[in-house]
Amino acid sequence: MTQPFELPHFYMPYQARLNPHLDEARAHSTRWAREMGMLEGSGVWEQSDLDAHDYGLLCAYTHPDCDGLALSLVTDWYVWVFFFDDHFLETFKRTMDREGGKAYLDRLPLFMPMDLATPVPEPRNPVEAGLADLWARTVPAMSADWRRRFAESTEHLLNESMWELSNIDEGRVANPVEYIEMRRKVGGAPWSAGLVEYATSEVPAAVSRSRPLRVLKETFSDAVHLRNDLFSYQREVEVEGELSNGVLVLETFFGCTTQQAADTVNDILTSRLHQFEHTALTEVPALAVDKGLTPPEVAAVAAYARGLQDWQSGGHEWHLRSSRYMNKGATGGTPLTGLTGLTGLTGLAGLAGPTGIGTASADVGALLAAAGAERLRAYTHVPFQKVGPSQLPDFSMPFELRLNPGLDEARRRLTPWAHAMGILAEGVWDEDKLAAYDPSLCAAGIDPDGDQDALDLSAQWLTWGTYADDYYPLVFGRRRDIAGARACTARLSACMPIDGSPVPPPVNALERGLTALWARTAAGMTTGQARTLKASVDVMTESWVWELANQLQNRIPDPVDYLEMRRATFGADLTMSLSRMGHGPAVPPEVYRSGPVRSLENAAVDYAMLTNDVFSYQKEIEYEGEIHNGILVVQNFFGCDYPTALGIVHDLMTQRMRQFEHVAAHEFPVLYDDFKLSPEARATMDGYVAELQNWMAGILGWHRDCRRYGADDLARRAHGFVPGQVPNPFTSGVTPSPFSLTRSWIVAGDAAG
Repeated sequence: MTQPFELPHFYMPYQARLNPHLDEARAHSTRWAREMGMLEGSGVWEQSDLDAHDYGLLCAYTHPDCDGLALSLVTDWYVWVFFFDDHFLETFKRTMDREGGKAYLDRLPLFMPMDLATPVPEPRNPVEAGLADLWARTVPAMSADWRRRFAESTEHLLNESMWELSNIDEGRVANPVEYIEMRRKVGGAPWSAGLVEYATSEVPAAVSRSRPLRVLKETFSDAVHLRNDLFSYQREVEVEGELSNGVLVLETFFGCTTQQAADTVNDILTSRLHQFEHTALTEVPALAVDKGLTPPEVAAVAAYARGLQDWQSGGHEWHLRSSRYMNKGATGGTPLTGLTGLTGLTGLAGLAGPTGIGTASADVGALLAAAGAERLRAYTHVPFQKVGPSQLPDFSMPFELRLNPGLDEARRRLTPWAHAMGILAEGVWDEDKLAAYDPSLCAAGIDPDGDQDALDLSAQWLTWGTYADDYYPLVFGRRRDIAGARACTARLSACMPIDGSPVPPPVNALERGLTALWARTAAGMTTGQARTLKASVDVMTESWVWELANQLQNRIPDPVDYLEMRRATFGADLTMSLSRMGHGPAVPPEVYRSGPVRSLENAAVDYAMLTNDVFSYQKEIEYEGEIHNGILVVQNFFGCDYPTALGIVHDLMTQRMRQFEHVAAHEFPVLYDDFKLSPEARATMDGYVAELQNWMAGILGWHRDCRRYGADDLARRAHGFVPGQVPNPFTSGVTPSPFSLTRSWIVAGDAAG
């Protein structure tokens, strides 16, 4: 069979190594698969299939340093997961049996009890038998935190198979953002990262869910999945009729050739590996210091990161050799030096590049030049370029904009509140800016049916959030004061007590405003609701520190990292948590955690935040020297001009809107049935869909009608500090460094001049 495209030259800076216990693992996994009923008689595999796939070789490459017992156990897990994938395909995907598939999946979590003393059902098939055996053999060596995380990733891996089945049934190809998100769950690499911990070292619970560790896992996952998509395109798309493949997704989205799509997938894969390295070299060491990790804990994180590297190189090598994949003409990776100089993380320094297995055909000079140029491009943006007025496309907005009749009264009440909080007295905003930015207009579109008190509270939250978003880059960014930003973020978190503890006396408008908003909003909440709301604000403020760090490095973010962090900088979690507070107890919490609800929310948020990027392009690029704009991120990644990048962003917005409508119309009714929701709960969720429709329409309407982004308004209004009102650096509650003070006085002089 002719290959549909020529495999690209992969960036692979880590050396593939082979575990010496390979033969032991192969023999053990064969015996185990037969004992579990996965071979002769299963209707899925014969011995020849298992031999050809050679999962022992996969695990020996991806876990080169563990002992024979651990390698055999890990190999059994991979035999199980690949058998599950093929078993689900044969039993449910080919027959389009959605009801049977759901019943099958619903039983599997029963075989993963947190406490091994909990009895499990009698297995009905090889998948259940294998999972029961593996769980009992694995979890005694791992902590409760690891068990929860691994069970969660296993359930995602299993349950999101229904998403693939639904798409096949509908003949629907996902959009690129949806695909990346869902592929992480159904593709299994986060699950693989859990087994890396088992084979190397478990990461400390204190940092297991932190951004740096999350990014390491997600970049690892994306690279693993996208590499697999390239090798498996022919089998999945041409033979099996599969629609969940990144090459096909980009072919469909861009309307390009298969070769062009494959090359772009490889570019994204490379970018994700660069992000992995950047996170490991910059964010992980800072996390270790910030959290006060002990030397053994630091070593555990280092061993885990090294294990993820080994999986990348080993998984690539296995794809080159397995009969399961299209690998004619494929080569190894770039023989580059691995992660070096990772201060404080023993074990990641001095990794030599590959010199043997899988690298014989690597064009070292060309690949070094290509990898270096791509990595460097993210740091070469020249700020404050003149770009002219933001170009506005014909936005897809199928929902009607309605404004709350209390808008005028909300505007009248907002200015005194902003004065009382000190928002108009710190040099960042004045009354002119508040009136121009008109947060009450945004609140009136988002909540067209709320009473006056609810509208006022919404306008005040929007005022505080927008002001804080302006404050961080203007005050901390211009002083290059990351330490001050971190201290400010910590103090803001303390303004939201959960247990009734006293609030520190506010020292500036940010703290004063948040303290007041928290007291009003959290009153009457349950502890769980308050904790959720606090976490959503923390996510937003911490994301602004992430933006500052990129700004100091003049680094345009990786596209995937940008989109996911942009949801945080945009305050999406805060908006969603505030919306859900009024829904009452009719809807079970697990419904909100389900794939369709998260898919609906993320589609809405992406549409809204990209709307902001389109309108704010001139403001951010020309006037503020900003690098966190989706259009600029696309320009940098594809090396294209502004109109081309705008077209790509607009197409993505349109696709996200279509996805929102698709989920609401097709996936929510199935979700209601799956969870057997009451009529009251169904009405609540239908109302939530309407709230998000109002939210998107209100945000687009606000961007069109406020005076924050227009070319004439930008030319008229100062974009630095308000003249004569420069923030006092001492109001942050911490003593600034001499460098910070020097910078602040320089900025003050510039602003006054």
